[in-house]
Amino acid sequence: MLVFNAMRTFRIAVFLLLATAGVSGLSPASGQSFRVSFQNQRSATPIDGRLLLMLSTDSSEEPRMQIDDTPRSQMIFGVTVDGMAPGVPATVDATAWGYPIRSLRDVPPGEYTVQALLNRYETFHRADGTTVKLHMDQGEGQHWNLTPGNLYSKPKKIRIGGNAGPIDIEMTEEIPAIP
Repeated sequence: MLVFNAMRTFRIAVFLLLATAGVSGLSPASGQSFRVSFQNQRSATPIDGRLLLMLSTDSSEEPRMQIDDTPRSQMIFGVTVDGMAPGVPATVDATAWGYPIRSLRDVPPGEYTVQALLNRYETFHRADGTTVKLHMDQGEGQHWNLTPGNLYSKPKKIRIGGNAGPIDIEMTEEIPAIP
């Protein structure tokens, strides 16, 4: 009986090892991925925040101005970044949560305008000992797409589909202070 249990435990361990090796070998490449960065001209220090990637089929205005809760909303995907350093790209891929489409892997092939935006967070040390990172209003009324100091990229035409590698996006712009 002891030998049987040992063999069963061994088989389960081998199964789990192979299963987890297979899972870790999976790539989010089943959807398009993006490498987003900024240079030290925009910030010489690392930034905490929410990195947002927007895809639009409507060329009437910047994708960052087309995200809302109507049926006409364009797509947005986001990842939290802690200490995003200048010159070091952060990846937005199929693991990023999206709206109104859940994942980049579900984006239909086609022509899109892409834009990235980094919504800056500030660190707060609460009296109860908890530390939280949150977006602070800068006089714009909590509109992340208009917040002074947020970095963003110029809109760029891309094609999604096929076996293309990651698309590089550089955030070269900064939303100016409100006069």
